[in-house]
Amino acid sequence: MILNFFMNSTGFHETAWRHPLAEPAGITDFSLYKKMALIAEQAKFHTIFLADSYELGEKVKHQALNRLEPYTLLAALAAVTERIGLVATVSTSYTEPFHTARLFASLDHLSQGRAGWNIVTTGIGNTHLNFSREQNFEHTERYERALEFVQLTTKLWDSWEDDALLFNKGEGLYADTDKIHAIRHKSERFSVEGPLNLPRPPQGYPVLAQAGSSEDGKELAARTGEMIYTAQQTLQDAQAFYADVKSRVEKYGRNPEDVKIVPGFSLIIGATESEAREKEAELRESVIPELGLQRLSKRLKVDLSAYPLDGPVPQLPDPATINENRSRFELMKNMIETEKLTIRQLIERASGGNGHRTFAGTAVQIADEMEEWFSQGACDGFVIRPQQLPTGLEDFARLVVPELQRRGLFHTEYEGRTLRENLGLSRPTNQFAANLQEGKGVLHT
Repeated sequence: MILNFFMNSTGFHETAWRHPLAEPAGITDFSLYKKMALIAEQAKFHTIFLADSYELGEKVKHQALNRLEPYTLLAALAAVTERIGLVATVSTSYTEPFHTARLFASLDHLSQGRAGWNIVTTGIGNTHLNFSREQNFEHTERYERALEFVQLTTKLWDSWEDDALLFNKGEGLYADTDKIHAIRHKSERFSVEGPLNLPRPPQGYPVLAQAGSSEDGKELAARTGEMIYTAQQTLQDAQAFYADVKSRVEKYGRNPEDVKIVPGFSLIIGATESEAREKEAELRESVIPELGLQRLSKRLKVDLSAYPLDGPVPQLPDPATINENRSRFELMKNMIETEKLTIRQLIERASGGNGHRTFAGTAVQIADEMEEWFSQGACDGFVIRPQQLPTGLEDFARLVVPELQRRGLFHTEYEGRTLRENLGLSRPTNQFAANLQEGKGVLHT
């Protein structure tokens, strides 16, 4: 199975920064991230994955929300690691294709082929106010923009053929300009002349990850994604999502084996079950109801503060009316209705996983759960989200990884040098070179 470490500074419980062993001052301290990256690499995780956002948010009163910019952090981590993949989240709504293509090409070169791009469309919060917009893009428009953005970015990576660089000192020829191609892309959204001002990345393209689970999100995943992050609460839901996305991949003429689906698991690990439960209770005691009410009211589009904490969650809007992260809204709505949660119970559930599967137990119990999902057609691996960091990562590496390896479910060494090799993904063919070989001339948009 594939294992990805979702990295932040204090953990994925929303008030984990209050834990006695948390290092909240380390949010801007490189040594903390270096320590965790080396633990993850020693445990043979496939990737380090960084989320990102373009606003602070009002919840910072109670929650550690500030974060380092991911390119900068991953470039620094590239210098102190050798094999682990480095995946950064970048929005197609608030960046430009040329800039994004150049940054990821740089990271892929500097890491010798270990970069990955988590493609998001950003429809939540007040990001638009930081980018000279009156509102976020609407749901459908975000995904239409994202598809064109990704297609244009791959053309920029392909604008240099693999053998364009000559380095012929005797004749003074640095590059073969016949193998460097303009893009000349013009549309209602984008105008890019090209070519990129960097050679083609070592992997051809950095690995393309994607995290949408709405209808539009699954379509984008099926057309462009190679590693699909998702939040699923039950084995049955995960199996349905897995089968759905894999079938869509085939619809677009792609091999389902070339798309890896990795749901998030938000974990608490103990040497014994009672120890895991004690850790869980300790984190639960740190929950701040005001924070939970604020976050969930915004997510669910209902002012929960107007209702009693120990009463039922009120009726929620129709998901079709939701523009911001519709898939996560639907997941939480289904969880509330299925489990008949009170507002307090919802706050406690969401504080540790934000819609992802949460689990507290021993290494054997966690490995059992992971094995069931993996063997029963629910996933190709997982995004591990320790609820408390850095100790949760240390526990997973020390206790769970050896158990998975003992069962033959996880590798004991990296298979290759690049992230694509380690994920079993092929290196993309250069579309300009392929077109020329077929006698079709230069690509035009």
